[in-house]
Amino acid sequence: MKVFLDTNVLVSAAATRGLCADVLREVLISHKLVVSPPLFSELENILKKKLNLPYELISEFIEILQQDAHQSSQSDLPDVEIQDKDDLTILSSALNGETDVFITGDKELLELSRINDMDIISPKMFWERLKVQFTKDR
Repeated sequence: MKVFLDTNVLVSAAATRGLCADVLREVLISHKLVVSPPLFSELENILKKKLNLPYELISEFIEILQQDAHQSSQSDLPDVEIQDKDDLTILSSALNGETDVFITGDKELLELSRINDMDIISPKMFWERLKVQFTKDR
């Protein structure tokens, strides 16, 4: 499955141990991570300005994310009504990468629930899907 992790999920995975870190690890191990230059630009900016992480750590984190990831780029902006227009660029990258699941903690994006063939779900919803799939596979 192709998975795009929104910036807020990646920031949480980098900053804390918890669900987002577990989701990131599972995606890296068992799925295809979709990434894009706009995602990395936003991620670098937040990790530097809000978390005050050193450039070396940010660079290493982004390098790990790029390994074996599917690189996508922005295409036409999706025709959805949202307040934060910067999110349209990230959504565009996810759609252009033919992402199956877009994981975010952004309530406004979660309200969309789906764009074209791409589900928009929370980290918790993704984890619940994994548990259900694991139970079916047993």
